[in-house]
Amino acid sequence: MWKRSRLIAAVLFSVTLLAFADPAPFDLAGPTIEVRVSRNGKTLPISKVPNLVVGDRLWIHPVMPPGQSIKYLLIVAFLRGSTNPPPESWFTKAEAWDKKVQQEGIFVNVPKDAQQAIVFLAPSTGGDYGAVRDAVHSRPGSFVRSSQDLNQLSLDKARLDAYLEAVRVVNETNPDKLKEVSPLLARSLSIKLDQDCLQKVVEEQASCLVQKQNELVMDDGHTLSVTDALTTGATSDLAMQLSYTARAGAGYYSPYIASVIDIAHILETVHTAQYQYIPALNAFHNDEINLKLNTPPSFRNPKSVVVMALPAIDNGHQPPLRLVDEKQEFCIAKDKLVLPVEGAPLAFATSYAHDMVLRVKDKNGKDVDIPVKADPSQGGFVADTQPSVIANLNSSMTGSLHGMWGFEAYKGPTFHLQNVQSTKWELAATDTHGLVVGREDTLHLTSGNATCVDSITVKNDAGKEIKTEWKANQPDQLEVKVPLKDESPGALTLQIKQAGAKEPQTIALHSLSEAGKYVSFNVNAGDSQGVLEGNRLDEVASLELKGIQFKPGKLSNTSSGDALTLTADDTKATAQLHAGDKATAHVQLKDGRTLDVAASVVQSRPKVQLLSKSVQLSEEAQNTHIALSDTNEVPLNSKLVFSVKAVVPETFSHDQKIEVATEDGSFHTTLSVADGSLTLQDAKIALGTIDLARSFGTSAFGPLRFRPVESEGAAGDWQPLANLVRLPMLESLQCGRNNAQPCTLTGTNLFLLDAVASDAGFGQSMQVPDGFAGNTLQVPHPVGGSLFVKLRDDPSAVNTVVLPAKVLPQQASAHAPTQPAKPAAGDDTPPAATQPAAAQPAPDQPH
Repeated sequence: MWKRSRLIAAVLFSVTLLAFADPAPFDLAGPTIEVRVSRNGKTLPISKVPNLVVGDRLWIHPVMPPGQSIKYLLIVAFLRGSTNPPPESWFTKAEAWDKKVQQEGIFVNVPKDAQQAIVFLAPSTGGDYGAVRDAVHSRPGSFVRSSQDLNQLSLDKARLDAYLEAVRVVNETNPDKLKEVSPLLARSLSIKLDQDCLQKVVEEQASCLVQKQNELVMDDGHTLSVTDALTTGATSDLAMQLSYTARAGAGYYSPYIASVIDIAHILETVHTAQYQYIPALNAFHNDEINLKLNTPPSFRNPKSVVVMALPAIDNGHQPPLRLVDEKQEFCIAKDKLVLPVEGAPLAFATSYAHDMVLRVKDKNGKDVDIPVKADPSQGGFVADTQPSVIANLNSSMTGSLHGMWGFEAYKGPTFHLQNVQSTKWELAATDTHGLVVGREDTLHLTSGNATCVDSITVKNDAGKEIKTEWKANQPDQLEVKVPLKDESPGALTLQIKQAGAKEPQTIALHSLSEAGKYVSFNVNAGDSQGVLEGNRLDEVASLELKGIQFKPGKLSNTSSGDALTLTADDTKATAQLHAGDKATAHVQLKDGRTLDVAASVVQSRPKVQLLSKSVQLSEEAQNTHIALSDTNEVPLNSKLVFSVKAVVPETFSHDQKIEVATEDGSFHTTLSVADGSLTLQDAKIALGTIDLARSFGTSAFGPLRFRPVESEGAAGDWQPLANLVRLPMLESLQCGRNNAQPCTLTGTNLFLLDAVASDAGFGQSMQVPDGFAGNTLQVPHPVGGSLFVKLRDDPSAVNTVVLPAKVLPQQASAHAPTQPAKPAAGDDTPPAATQPAAAQPAPDQPH
């Protein structure tokens, strides 16, 4: 108990010292040792080996400079835990000055049950080997912990060195990029980034970013697992807790504190009159280990024995790389494509990950490996894409990281990839007149592929480039911010450059001059949001109405100007706003000015409840010979009758309207009491009637929705109504007596069919080609007497053909050619029956 208290006191004392003085840096150059590891017939340099396993064969070669005056004894020792001293056979010694050792090195094998490996470089004296061996035998736990701490510190220093070198290179080549590169370096290498440094002038950023180096490296679970760090026990727990306290110098990363304490204290406990043990960190370069010391070696008693650690002996821990953004898509056609990943700093700071590739499949389904290289300054792996390879890839695909982690095969995260496509960008209709000088405006563009956009530039009519910011909000949408604060009204040119494209797409724009004005502020009773209309609304900081503060939200462009949605800070306070109230609202601008605007509280938005609906089929719809299976489907050639109940307000007015539209809004109609399409049963119930074909035309289809609209224009929320479908006219079905032969289906508008099958399960079906213009189809022979069809407007529903098959005489079987339809005058299109077989799939083709 006394010894344990004494050990804890020593740790406390060491931590206190660290609070007031930085530990000595490992910046003294020590000896160089070459190491290679062979496993299962393959040899790797030590820099690519994260862990050893039992049976590994190590080639160790001490590199001594010419004229080395001090003779070193090289001792390799394997350990098997803190309470189990290693046997004699686990020690190997070699005289580093021996000519054969200098020329050929030595070989050692990792024995069974070994867990750590340590190399000692001891000045040759009488009893040197025995003294080191006895020290290991007497205190194996001290060297076990030293091995773990030395590996931990070596890997942490590798991360720090990678960070410092990258900052140095960027500062020397392009210091303006430090603000962009530093966060990527910090994320990749798990480095603590001082954000205040990025706010300094460019000339001071680099020196600020590399200050307090002992505090930069953050804890990393993967590094701890690779080094097999021991962090249990009362003493180490106490040290770890103290490292977070201000008195103990909070800011030192905890693994560093623990390692320095252990190495300084533990190695001190094994000092003898003859030897003292000093730690060495490993700096890897191919098969070389360049040792770094923080204590000058002594060649007088007690002489210094250099202690270095080889990688831990275990089953290994592969890097837990993960995507920075799982939803992000990447363009594989981009030159030097960056694949952002995080979670494994050693993948960036060491050579453990090697022979890495991005594996994708080509158009033939074969694997294609694209070389990638870890680059912490870019925050991920950089792919070396080649145009010849990209040309043979699909337009959309996934790719995964593959390679080697030491001797083991590694598979990393999967990326969503897009290839370059010919596409045309279109400006949103609301942004046609959306550019106003004196402010920054946002343009929205849509196309097939935003991932492969390389650059976007805007130039004025004088050819001057206006610096823009852009991003891809969706795979097919771009958002471009155009600053026009110091520009004059006039013509602008927007250029969008696609990866791999020779020329950019050009879009003509025009900027307008517009004075700021505020027309009105309207809010519906019961709503917490209102709309401010006018111009230059981007200057609005807030709005106050009857003591209620509204904060700005979405700004949109309309045909009459700008519309800014504002939301109340206190939604409950809006209960004091009643329909019909009129007041003056106060608009607070960002520059401090306050302007008045007329405000109105309008009626609550209307709300209704759908009660029932029915369909009145026209004579044409009744003769289509198709029975719809989904009660929510409504044929276009019919009348839809539905009833609704008033909710807000509780009664209907005589000028009540109901708007009905397709889901995308391309087709719509309005029902009203005035034109008779809306009939009031009483004050609370109304029935609407729509002649669908007359109201929407022949091209409308898909989900229908409705909403109430008041005479003042206030509209309620959209509600689903029905699913609009168009039906072909089926006239006859002729079949031969042989059930194996197809039948001939005759009718008009057959292109409205998506597929035809002989059974409801569509086990034997045929697909109707897109744009089919014929009037006959070869279809499967009905199994149970009926055919089944899927409509192109709603292919999810299976419907029944109510048309009996006419059996042809034996001599006029289905082998006889179908009578072709006569083409229209001047029409060069061949009749349907004479089109190639590819346009009419075989009946047994699965659907």
